[in-house]
Amino acid sequence: MSKHHLDYLEQLEAESIFIFREIAAQFEKPALLFSGGKDSITLVHLARKAFAPGKIPFPLVHIDTGHNFPEALAFRDQLAAEVNANLVVRKVEDTIRERKLTEQKGKFASRNWLQTYTLLDTIEEFGFDACIGGARRDEEKARAKERIFSVRDEFGQWNPKLQRPELWNLYNGRIHKGENVRVFPISNWTELDIWNYIRKEKIELPSIYFAHDREVLVHEGQLIAISEFIQIEDTDTVVNKTVRYRTVGDMTCTAAVESSASTLDDVINEITAARISERGETRIDDRVTEAAMEDRKKNGYF
Repeated sequence: MSKHHLDYLEQLEAESIFIFREIAAQFEKPALLFSGGKDSITLVHLARKAFAPGKIPFPLVHIDTGHNFPEALAFRDQLAAEVNANLVVRKVEDTIRERKLTEQKGKFASRNWLQTYTLLDTIEEFGFDACIGGARRDEEKARAKERIFSVRDEFGQWNPKLQRPELWNLYNGRIHKGENVRVFPISNWTELDIWNYIRKEKIELPSIYFAHDREVLVHEGQLIAISEFIQIEDTDTVVNKTVRYRTVGDMTCTAAVESSASTLDDVINEITAARISERGETRIDDRVTEAAMEDRKKNGYF
């Protein structure tokens, strides 16, 4: 790796660490939303660097849909214990029962839309005034509209037309009672930046990010992991393939990519050659409408 590229990654790291320290300085009760995916794992690594030699001064919060990959859940618990962080888990299933919500039906019935209720309830339960997330500039076009400090109103809703200017690395965290801020320390990173940083820093990841054999359903050109959460029909094509995951969401809405990439170098070479974003290639839920993610964010989704 060239010295120039190392310098670039160091600049991204320095900016993210600065943002983490701004969060600690400006907010009373921040939390880091953590899923066990590569972006949130990178956030934990950056937070450790920002506050070393002390521990991370806020909890890790996972909104658990109940449809997660087991590998991601195991890694979540392992990492939280390793960094001695307080792990808060709140389950969408509990929210469905308590609020008497109606679950989506169909072949790939997802709880993604219902996560919002659990997230907003969790923010209210703990009084979080800032929630830290791993949105990146290349990830999805609605997320590219975000500022690094993105304000949500007292109902948890986001208005993309009311975004605060962020000039000269000045971040405005002032909010009224009941409001909260979603903060994105890796806003200026790309998927490739994340992977290069993971290689540089020797960050561990769940095994599903690398090539492995898995039984999958072939559906409209996508490879969906066979699980108890999807409906298999007699006419479905189920095959065993060597795959990996570019992004880790729910098993009901995240497709694998056929791949033999078993090392970090292999993955980086594969991503360098890719012409479709990770969400564009692998997230079923983003295909509902062209503005699916933006609609969810306006209603309080992270």
